[in-house]
Amino acid sequence: MKTIALIIAGGTGARMKQDIPKQFLTVNEKPVIVYTLEAFQNHPEIDSIAVVCVEGWEQMLMAYARQFNITKLEYVVPGGENGQGSIRNGVYELEKNFDSDSIVLIHDAIRPMVSAEIISDCIMKTKQYGNAITAIPCAEAMLTTTDGEMSDKTYPRDNLKRTQTPQGFRLGEICDLHREALSKGITGSVASCTLMTELGRKVYFSQGSEKNIKLTTVDDIDIFKALLISKRSEWLK
Repeated sequence: MKTIALIIAGGTGARMKQDIPKQFLTVNEKPVIVYTLEAFQNHPEIDSIAVVCVEGWEQMLMAYARQFNITKLEYVVPGGENGQGSIRNGVYELEKNFDSDSIVLIHDAIRPMVSAEIISDCIMKTKQYGNAITAIPCAEAMLTTTDGEMSDKTYPRDNLKRTQTPQGFRLGEICDLHREALSKGITGSVASCTLMTELGRKVYFSQGSEKNIKLTTVDDIDIFKALLISKRSEWLK
């Protein structure tokens, strides 16, 4: 049984309003995606890395892998029509090369601060429960709204989790899930965990962190730079 990291880098990053995909933006002389790849490269339980890559950037990705010694990168897969399509492309490719009981950790390329502890807990919980969704508690007061302009009702935050990645699955089960989704016309689910719940499956939580940020806006890049400067996490050394 193998453990594979499937890095989703198929998006163009329109919300960042940059000329290149945000996963290839350079921060402190290193592309964002390389920070992400290094986290899985350096983790002893990860046997192989696959990347779902945005069209036209495959050769650049391989060049960065050589430059930064990402030796576990073995598969580069074309992106899909959306996030669900990209993940489906990735797991279908892995299915050709690994046993169905292998573990796959699906992770956003633009979450470069994922720690070894988060990866380890996701693997452990996937082995224990069959899946694991990295998540953190919701600390803010939550309000519901129908128009985006006003609210007159709260929602109990203790009943909410903020999901992150990685999200871990048995390879055969996540492939079967995507086949079932296609057969039912479900093609636009925003994440693997939402696809699971849309198809009536239970998901289980693993340890996340407020530092495991997703780089969606320019402000997120500023936060990422500040976290890099702090260098409080052992895995960054």
